[in-house]
Amino acid sequence: MTAVKTAVFPVAGMGTRTLPATKAIPKELLTIVDKPVLQLAVEEARAGGIERFVFVTSGIKTAIATHFRRDIALEKKLEAKNKMDILDAVKGAAIPEGDLLFVEQHEALGLGHAVWCARHAVGNQPFAVLLPDDAIQGESSIKEMLAHHTDPKQQSIAVMEVPLEDTKKYGVLDVETDDGKVATAKGMVEKPDPSVAPSRLAVVGRYILPPEIFHPLNEKKLGAGNEIQLTDAIDAIKGECPIRGIRFSGRRFDCGSKKGFVEANVAYGMADPEVRPVIENLLKTLG
Repeated sequence: MTAVKTAVFPVAGMGTRTLPATKAIPKELLTIVDKPVLQLAVEEARAGGIERFVFVTSGIKTAIATHFRRDIALEKKLEAKNKMDILDAVKGAAIPEGDLLFVEQHEALGLGHAVWCARHAVGNQPFAVLLPDDAIQGESSIKEMLAHHTDPKQQSIAVMEVPLEDTKKYGVLDVETDDGKVATAKGMVEKPDPSVAPSRLAVVGRYILPPEIFHPLNEKKLGAGNEIQLTDAIDAIKGECPIRGIRFSGRRFDCGSKKGFVEANVAYGMADPEVRPVIENLLKTLG
């Protein structure tokens, strides 16, 4: 296992798929039951041993900083009112000073560009990338991925099987070998047409990458969608940094879509002893 202590969270997107809800509220702070989707990603990273959190954001998303910074005044008020459960939850969401970093992405030029913006904060060490739109319920996928991340130059990517017709929505692995848990890949293709998709192993928004990824990203070449694609950079260094697709045991929800957001709220709600009876009674009533 390779030690990875820094994670990058690209959070500069506008959230157009969830408008008008995200006109004034960052999409990353929309709540799944009682926690923002971004907090779920941070907790997943922490469970995998991550200690430094780099948010690639835009200047308008100051609410993200507010959420993760300690609020001493609020903590004192909650303590004075003996609201200890809420106080613990507020403290638990905070990231210690020095471990919380913000990097500006001035133009939305793609995921690869967002990761490139974090290059100085990351330094010359392997790092994780988590896309908060993908909520993964269950075991930390970062923890599972690190268990199979045996080489500092390895590129580990969370993957799942998708229907062939859906390959056009994802980055897809060109698989060489596959033992059912870890797949070695000859390369990656961004959103291939199903007629030419090299496999059905699709990339989910969790990556563990070496610092060599910044070499092709520095070139800022445009790819699919006329954006700087992280997939292209991963593929560009595959000779030096082998690609491994790692299946995760949790359940993934695309919280950037209305359908996935509702599914996630139901699934996480059913896992909450206080909320589960409410959902069950409501479904009986509606049914």
